[in-house]
Amino acid sequence: MPTIVRFSDADVSFDDFGSGVPMLLLHGFPATRHLWDQVAVQLGARADRVIVPDLVGYGSSTAPEDVRIDMASQARWMWQLLDHLGIERVILVAHDVGSAAAQIMTATSPQRVRGLVVLDGVYAGEWAMDAIESIRTWAPAEAHRLLPVLQRRLGKSEPMREMLTAYAGAAGGLRLIRAARDLEPRQTQQIGTALRASGVPAYVLWGRDDRYLAVDTVGRPLAALLDAPLVLLPGGHFTPIDCPQEVVAALREFVETLK
Repeated sequence: MPTIVRFSDADVSFDDFGSGVPMLLLHGFPATRHLWDQVAVQLGARADRVIVPDLVGYGSSTAPEDVRIDMASQARWMWQLLDHLGIERVILVAHDVGSAAAQIMTATSPQRVRGLVVLDGVYAGEWAMDAIESIRTWAPAEAHRLLPVLQRRLGKSEPMREMLTAYAGAAGGLRLIRAARDLEPRQTQQIGTALRASGVPAYVLWGRDDRYLAVDTVGRPLAALLDAPLVLLPGGHFTPIDCPQEVVAALREFVETLK
């Protein structure tokens, strides 16, 4: 069972296991912390401390309806979580729009970031918003129909089902609609200079067959901005599910460079 920590405007549900250098693993949309299940287990077994939260408004983490759950807010909650755990410096590992939160964390508090790893993430205003427009405009009265549609789009493998199970039924569908509507690409449009100046070591991993965030138009410019190697992996957009062993190997290689 995950641990839950309560802040003034949100409850954050997270897994925390292993020891050693702490790594914070952030999922994106429409995922939950279970995106990282196969990766986190392997990392924890290799003497890494792995903290894997549900972003607020996703999975089991919650906030009142009048609280925005955009990625700038996620960055603030993630720092609160790390403060609660007594963690001063961390390696950030983030997928999809979760990488927006990680980039904001890096740009605003670079002294607390040991390293940044982005997997199939966002760059400037490129958030693949067209891919989720149908969810942003989904009729709330039909929210119960959203999960079956997502499963048809993304597949019904066991890891994918586990990742999406929190969005079953009307309540789950409404969480997804709210999360989609609160995504705001402008939050990373102007942080490029701060990211470049942060001096934080970075690594960019990308699925060769990512059909949502193309490597040439998103991955390569992001790697150039971060002055980071770009490593192509044998998977689609959801690389932590598609090729977990390759993701783990790349993360371990990166961690070794930070010692």
